[in-house]
Amino acid sequence: MLSGKRIPFYILMIAAIILSLFTFTGKSAPVEAADQGGGKTVYVIPIEREVERGLEAFLSRATAEAAEAGADHIIFEIDTPGGRVDSAGQIGSLIQSLEIPTTAFIVNEALSAGSYIALFSDTIYFKPHATMGASGVINSDGTAADAKAQSAWLEQMRSAAESTGRDPLYAAAMADSSVDLPEFDAPEGKFLTLGPEDAVEIGYSEGIIKDRVELLYELGLSEATIIETEPSFAEEVARFLTNPIVIPILLSVASLGLVVELYSPGFGVPGTMGIIALLLFFYGHIVAGLAGMEAVVLLILGIILIAAEFFVPGGIIGLLGVGAIIGSLFMSGYDLGHMSMSIGIAFLVTVVAAVILFRRIGMDKGVFRHIILKDSTTTEQGYVSSVNRLELIGLEGMSVTSLRPSGIGVFDGERIDVVSEGGFIEKEKSIKVVKVEGVRVVVREL
Repeated sequence: MLSGKRIPFYILMIAAIILSLFTFTGKSAPVEAADQGGGKTVYVIPIEREVERGLEAFLSRATAEAAEAGADHIIFEIDTPGGRVDSAGQIGSLIQSLEIPTTAFIVNEALSAGSYIALFSDTIYFKPHATMGASGVINSDGTAADAKAQSAWLEQMRSAAESTGRDPLYAAAMADSSVDLPEFDAPEGKFLTLGPEDAVEIGYSEGIIKDRVELLYELGLSEATIIETEPSFAEEVARFLTNPIVIPILLSVASLGLVVELYSPGFGVPGTMGIIALLLFFYGHIVAGLAGMEAVVLLILGIILIAAEFFVPGGIIGLLGVGAIIGSLFMSGYDLGHMSMSIGIAFLVTVVAAVILFRRIGMDKGVFRHIILKDSTTTEQGYVSSVNRLELIGLEGMSVTSLRPSGIGVFDGERIDVVSEGGFIEKEKSIKVVKVEGVRVVVREL
């Protein structure tokens, strides 16, 4: 039950968090440089940190803004160690569909999925000491992906290079360690990583540029208006919340908080943390474009069903509620395997916490004290299951009915259920009580 003094504080806090989160889902205003009078517009869009669905959502929004504004050129400033193959594929398709000329400016590194994205740009420029390549596919645990996944990724790398007229051999060497290129320090067994000079030599780069000013001059856009697009606050939060490492943490905090709340009086900090963690999970996935309102509706339905389970016996409603919540999580995830692992971790944390709390606290705390009956009828309170009427022993009376072997007898005007010692006794015969065993009164015919 909610504590009267705590309700306003926690309701206001949760409402403020929800309101603030969904207020920051709007677009961030682009940072516009001074118009230098060239009449052309260049959008500068960063591709930084890991490649994942949050980055994909940002790039989709930023390139759409550039197209709507009629930009003459887009420069992608790339500095990423790589990331998810599926997200890289979506980003590559996005860049390939643009009708605006594009340039990839590798300011530090474009590794793994980053090299794949760079290959879709019309032109590529390197900063001194920048690198590109090392694009082998690995699983989240650091092991090499299976042959099927590697073969598919290898073909994607080749296609990306061919789509912009680059030699696919070198793209293949970035993704396949069996390709032997000793002249580029990539013998068999080693993935190809290109430096600035090597990239220019093989036609993967148009030049080595020290900064953006020199790049704009090289592109003939030195007098263009520069618009720098940065991720909005909501997009930054979404990128963090949809990180593969953060997702199982959020789900574990949500489940652990709600379990601890069951053992806590009133509604307090554990329950609030659990609800906030769940809201953050769905908020990040909605902003990243992974979850729709149907997932939120399914989540709310699941919560309602679980709450109804406290008032409707049976257990089926509660199971349906749990199923609805798990279904909403799967609907929001971008990878079925990773979401299964995250839910499994959260389930394990919940089970361990529940066992510890049950052993240490029992079932007489928190919400359980309102739904578990603890009253009992004891002898000390005057409750007895039956009266052992020993005073009847020796009394004589009359059988009111035939005893076959049970029936009714009358003793001093009181009708009592009796049973014969074993034989048949006819109606209206004299009988005597010979034994009393709880409610069993044994008689014998006189």
